[in-house]
Amino acid sequence: MSSRPLHRWTFVLTAVLSATVSLSAQSAPKITPPKDALGFNLGDDYMVANYTQLEAYWKKLVSESDRMKLVSIGKTEEGRDQWMAIVSSPENIKNLDKYKQISRRLALAEGVSEEQAHQLAAQGKAVVWIDGGLHASESVGSQQLMEMVYQMVSRTDPETMRLLNDDIMLFVQANPDGQELVANWYMRGSEKLDAPLRPQDQRDMNNLPRLYAKYIGHDDNRDFYMSNMKETTNMNRQLFLEWFPQIMYNHHQTGPAGAVIFIPPFRDPFNYNFDPLVPLGIEMVGTAMHSRLVAEGKGGSAMRSGSSYSTWWNGGLRTITYFHNMI
Repeated sequence: MSSRPLHRWTFVLTAVLSATVSLSAQSAPKITPPKDALGFNLGDDYMVANYTQLEAYWKKLVSESDRMKLVSIGKTEEGRDQWMAIVSSPENIKNLDKYKQISRRLALAEGVSEEQAHQLAAQGKAVVWIDGGLHASESVGSQQLMEMVYQMVSRTDPETMRLLNDDIMLFVQANPDGQELVANWYMRGSEKLDAPLRPQDQRDMNNLPRLYAKYIGHDDNRDFYMSNMKETTNMNRQLFLEWFPQIMYNHHQTGPAGAVIFIPPFRDPFNYNFDPLVPLGIEMVGTAMHSRLVAEGKGGSAMRSGSSYSTWWNGGLRTITYFHNMI
């Protein structure tokens, strides 16, 4: 990825975040903003944070906020901790095991009557998975994770408070090793910014020296039905054995030609092997995202025939969850 697409894709970061949370809120002063921790704002032109910075920043946030818990879900292929930031209201954070068990019982439905299912649904919280950075050269995903966690632990507006109360959010960097490699390569020479070359002249992704996922590079998204990789195993364990989220959001890049971002509904026909409530749920969530973007005057989103994406590739992080009845 060249410096120019990175510059352009700062818009995506803004669009996704503002479609989720209103930007009129105030930040609690005790929570360290990204610029104070990193020296730049996430999304700034020609600046990318690596995984070492993500890890340090999340550890700082968890020490400052009672809305957050940080959990290592396992080691990566290069031996790094793969962190999951769990964000919710302080009361929910105190009762995570309770809500995890409710989500599990509803997902597996073993020995649960319809009446009990309704009771559990009323008692539980919606579990929402948000990942980023799976393809490390699609660097916006890893940066939005850092920004989104900051927004959710610092904002005090009514919408954010409602989201924190109603939901348990699981933020996961899908490829820590790749973020470290790609960000370090892109930012190489940054100590020479006072030299005649400008940042935009120094920054590029050309000639990356090796695969950004240790064994399989870009094909790390083809491993979720096999779990060959440690990172894949870590995430599949959280998705299908631990948390059973009702919604999982898999952040990729780039958008279709002529558009900035692609959001479901996917192109027809949908995969008839799924329970029809799954694609219908996907369409409902995607349409809500679209309508929010349009209402706020943020153009550039595409759906259906506007993109080639579908529900027929069954081996990836996004699509394998459909077989577990997740949106």
